[in-house]
Amino acid sequence: MKLTILGCSGTYPGPASACSSYLVESDGFRLVLDAGNGSMGELQRHCDLRDIDAVLLSHLHGDHCLDLVANSYARRYHPEGMPPKLPVYGPINTQERLCGAFEKWPEDSLADIYDFRTIGAGCLHVGPFRIDLTRVAHPVEAYGVRVTAEDRVLTYSGDTGACDRLVRLARDSDLFLCEASFLDDEDNPPDLHLTGREAGEHAQKAGVGRLVLTHLVPWGNAARSEEEAAGAFGGNLTIATPGATFEI
Repeated sequence: MKLTILGCSGTYPGPASACSSYLVESDGFRLVLDAGNGSMGELQRHCDLRDIDAVLLSHLHGDHCLDLVANSYARRYHPEGMPPKLPVYGPINTQERLCGAFEKWPEDSLADIYDFRTIGAGCLHVGPFRIDLTRVAHPVEAYGVRVTAEDRVLTYSGDTGACDRLVRLARDSDLFLCEASFLDDEDNPPDLHLTGREAGEHAQKAGVGRLVLTHLVPWGNAARSEEEAAGAFGGNLTIATPGATFEI
């Protein structure tokens, strides 16, 4: 299994990164986890937009889903013709969320472009991947995502505050891609995002092999987030950067 960081900025794109999006590949199958603002540009460095096989959205905040609006234009108007419908797995109302971003609701409600499939807590199979989903602590319906292929495991936190369910989901993962939006000395609201320290604590409790910090907000301090995480997690620790790849 191979992970490529397409975007790792939280809330809005930073000067060096699009918002959250991650390409996961195994056995020739390309799964995109989240599609935040600007991420389809980075994706084109790695494959044609029409060559992805499925998309899974952890939740419907704009910094995790809105580039599927841009992607719909690429699929609808490409001079070589419209490709087959792309499966899009997301929370309830994913179709309505994307259609509402247009100045006029698309006549086909994007149903000619995307095959919308509603997710919930539990297990599903997408291509070669087993995907386990659990609700995490965020103001909207949001999921942590555990992806397994050939006995290798990637867990993605999505957006979440401190959450025991995320620890259980990430248990013994080879790589834990975990958000770390906040810093410890801030007056942080509950059930919204993790600090670097909290990301490290979740990783340590889950016994993961490698921790990759993501969803780093443009006004934050990535070096401090990494230091906070390192104080709580004794394993391999990396800050996500656009284009970075990890063999899992």
